[in-house]
Amino acid sequence: MPLLIQSKELDRLRSTAELFDKYPHLQENARTFRSRPLVDVDPKCLLYVQQRELAATTPADNCVSVLGSDDATTCHVVVLRHTGSGAVCLAHCDGSNTWSEVLLIVKAVALLSKVCKEGRFELHLVGGFNDDAKTSHKLSFNILAAFQKQREEIHLETCCITEMNDMVENGIHRPVLYGIGVNVKTGEVFPASFPHKGPAEELRSARTFSGGPMADIYDSNRGLVKLGPCKWSPNMDIAFWLSQNDDTILKYLSTSPLAEPPHFVQHMKSTIQFLLAHPYSDILFPDSQPQLYRRSQDGDWERLVQS
Repeated sequence: MPLLIQSKELDRLRSTAELFDKYPHLQENARTFRSRPLVDVDPKCLLYVQQRELAATTPADNCVSVLGSDDATTCHVVVLRHTGSGAVCLAHCDGSNTWSEVLLIVKAVALLSKVCKEGRFELHLVGGFNDDAKTSHKLSFNILAAFQKQREEIHLETCCITEMNDMVENGIHRPVLYGIGVNVKTGEVFPASFPHKGPAEELRSARTFSGGPMADIYDSNRGLVKLGPCKWSPNMDIAFWLSQNDDTILKYLSTSPLAEPPHFVQHMKSTIQFLLAHPYSDILFPDSQPQLYRRSQDGDWERLVQS
């Protein structure tokens, strides 16, 4: 079933430029969306979604009020919501396996909406910019194409991607928005920043750095963040990067060196240091069980020790 725009089927596209030319209201909506002020989300109500992760929940969730993700340059943040059940999924896609990731997103929302007879699926896409390698363009196109192949009717509501999320600063292209959140209770999608990216930020980054696939990190029925078990092999060679200057790390470890947020290099170094400190991933997951985190009474995520 093709994507729907203003309740009409979207024809097959050749580019995102064609999409915005054909549907100028998407351009206007994107301009309005990106002009909104950034919301600094309270971590005590937040579930942060890192790169190559997704999380889905419903308005009945007492542990999570906002799903959010940022630090997206060429990456895209995808929000799919069912208006009847209120079930919502947020994913941070980097182009590693877009077709299978979109299927996971749709399945996550459909599963939480299966008892609901009314409502529709609504899609919100934010991310990318006019990067020189056209990585953003490719990902934008592939995400749209993948959603067009789903069986469910999916209505494209927000499309602030690539050329519509681009700005030029001192002659350098960069994204206008790097992150968004979605209010689980109301369904509102909004520009956002997230100083706190836990729980287990370094473990999750290490999984992505090591090539792990898209992971569903949340059990909404139990209010538990579930991480792993992850698999990686010892690789002492990555210590090389810790001796390199910031420009070298940006050049070789980023898809968009000139557009990364200021903390990118330190984030990469912390991830590498974590992998060097934990060369054998099995030790982090006794009996091959995932790490579980629950919301404490003071609102922080705390490790749940399994007996």
